[in-house]
Amino acid sequence: MKRIGLLSDTHGYIDTLALKHLKECDEIWHAGDIGNMETVDKLTKIAPLIAVHGNIDGQEIRAIYPKHQRFLCESVDVWITHIGGYPKRYDTNVKPEIFENPPQLFISGHSHILKVVFDTDLNFLHINPGAAGIQGFHQVQTLVKFTIDQKNIKDLQVVEFGKKGRL
Repeated sequence: MKRIGLLSDTHGYIDTLALKHLKECDEIWHAGDIGNMETVDKLTKIAPLIAVHGNIDGQEIRAIYPKHQRFLCESVDVWITHIGGYPKRYDTNVKPEIFENPPQLFISGHSHILKVVFDTDLNFLHINPGAAGIQGFHQVQTLVKFTIDQKNIKDLQVVEFGKKGRL
């Protein structure tokens, strides 16, 4: 059983409240637009990090983190990418593989809009954790925590840690 902390779109800023919530996790997953290596360092001090690069990430991050991560967590097939779209509106970035070989859990970022949606056509859970940073149009910084226990994804929790940029 693994407790996962999922975030995206930090854009080089990681809130101390986010770090506090992530300390409860066995792994941290980042769905791109990390922003800088300082953010990577802060996250990896807490737990192992699985991440993808996003469209704003520079060469240093792109050299370490790929465009897509597809892996097994427990017995769940997971696919993380930054720009993935949503059910019925997947980005060309993930077509046609998402239709030919759908994962059980599909994670993307980019939109800064928190969504948890079950794709009934392809039979998998899609999560976009919103944006944990302070850059962008979103008003509230968010992340998602959940547990993967063998084949089960459970105990999903949305964490809102205040209006962005508060002091």
